Amino acid sequence: MALKQKSPKESFVTMTEMVLPNDTNPLHNLMGGRMMHLIDIAGAISAQRHSQRIVVTASVDNISFHHPIKLGSVITLEARVTRAFNSSMEVYVEVYAEDLSIDSKILTNKAFLTFVAIDQAGNPIHVPGLVPETEDEKKLYESALRRRQLRLILAGRMKPDEATELKSLFEDLK
Repeated sequence: MALKQKSPKESFVTMTEMVLPNDTNPLHNLMGGRMMHLIDIAGAISAQRHSQRIVVTASVDNISFHHPIKLGSVITLEARVTRAFNSSMEVYVEVYAEDLSIDSKILTNKAFLTFVAIDQAGNPIHVPGLVPETEDEKKLYESALRRRQLRLILAGRMKPDEATELKSLFEDLK
């Protein structure tokens, strides 16, 4: 039985938190580990919305820290599935920090994570496909295959010469 395909908006998650003293380092900035924890939670909720299954974190590609987030800031995390494969899903998370006292909001962090949907016995299970709708969703969808191949190569689960999407990037440069 084929699973119903879904759009990225069906997996969209918004999480809002305030940076409190217990979340900060001695410089009164949000600790990186606390940020990674929040990113993982937002990403997992998005993947669970898409798959309607329990999910586990399979990988975190990269978390970019562009700006420190100060004590008292309000942070908003936005997560969405960018592509679904057999049992895995790539999720993109953006983090925004707001200083409400001066009405300032900036993008501070971005991350790509991979989650795997599992059944009650902990075995991977098929997930619905994803149908991107907007131009941004389509770009993320198309580039997800290259990111996936890079992940698999780095994990030793794919040989570089099998990564056809990655190879095509370099052939275009010739």
